[in-house]
Amino acid sequence: MAKSKQTYEEIRQKRMEENKKRMEELNLTKLSQSLLSKPSPVKKGKPRTFRPAAALTPVRRSTRVADRPTVSYKELPVETLERTRRSYSYRRRGFGVYASSEARAYAIDKAEQIQSRLGADFPSFLKPMVQSHVSGCFWLGLPVYFCKSHLPLSDEMMTLEDENGDEFQTKYLAQKTGLSGGWRGFSIDHELVDGDALVFQLVSPTRFKVYIARAYDSEDNENKEDMEEDNEGKENIDNDKNSDSKHLDGIAKRTRASRK
Repeated sequence: MAKSKQTYEEIRQKRMEENKKRMEELNLTKLSQSLLSKPSPVKKGKPRTFRPAAALTPVRRSTRVADRPTVSYKELPVETLERTRRSYSYRRRGFGVYASSEARAYAIDKAEQIQSRLGADFPSFLKPMVQSHVSGCFWLGLPVYFCKSHLPLSDEMMTLEDENGDEFQTKYLAQKTGLSGGWRGFSIDHELVDGDALVFQLVSPTRFKVYIARAYDSEDNENKEDMEEDNEGKENIDNDKNSDSKHLDGIAKRTRASRK
């Protein structure tokens, strides 16, 4: 065992000496020492340089546009345009007031007379006004039978022409058979109120001639109703006075009876 161990150590020592000689021949020892002694270089960032402002020079222009004024591409602030809203004034009897049955019948009777004078050359229909037509949502539903027979099958812009020749653009909704956008302006401009009756005459596929029969267009009618209201108020006051006097008389009689 000792002999084999000594032989191994000798072989190992011999191989180490051979490796050392090879390293010396290749100068590996000196190279490794030089690398260890030399410090690693530190990277240095490049200094930041600022470009000088370019001098403003006139832009070269073609000779074809040399005599024209130069175009300025400078951004200018956009001026906001204020949208002017139209102010509408309602009639005394118009907003939030429901017409009486007599006023409705009066307007419908007048509208029927107007429709009878139009003749049968163009189709027409009569439409009494209610609160939803002249306030709130301002939606005007048209007769379904008339829409199916005479009006377009798809949504279209309809023109409403009044008796003075003024025109208003409205949106006709075919599926809902009614007028939506634009009808509000027509209604308010003409001061339509609950109880009025309108006659629509279709003079072309997308144009209505509109005739208005008002429930309160007569001063005599309005004065008559005002007088009736005043008379009703006076009657109520007289009735209250009579009831009060009777009540006092009864108290006086009971008081005299108790004293006796």
